[in-house]
Amino acid sequence: QVQLVESGGGLVQPGGSLKLSCAASGFDFSGYVMMWHRTPPGKEREMVAVITSAGGIQKYSDSVKGRFTIARDNAKNTLFLEMTSLKPEDTAVYYCNARAKMDDFWGQGTQVTVSS
Repeated sequence: QVQLVESGGGLVQPGGSLKLSCAASGFDFSGYVMMWHRTPPGKEREMVAVITSAGGIQKYSDSVKGRFTIARDNAKNTLFLEMTSLKPEDTAVYYCNARAKMDDFWGQGTQVTVSS
């Protein structure tokens, strides 16, 4: 059974940091491109970051470039998103997503709230 389970969300003050994790199981994690997406309240979902299967290439949306870092540990089937210099506009539900050929797997999401 395919599972993607996000964790690490919570409430943080502006300027603070959080590290999200996504534990994967039930598929060959190392063969999948992995992404983080987010859905801010009242807005459309947007892709935040993507990392290739071996981790050699990462790309970011302009809104998070220079503040967020995507990484993966293929030995532990885990995806990460390190978020720094957080802003109120980063408030959203964050989802991890695995893609390969016809497969498109999603987690349930974790809430990140940036507020003083």
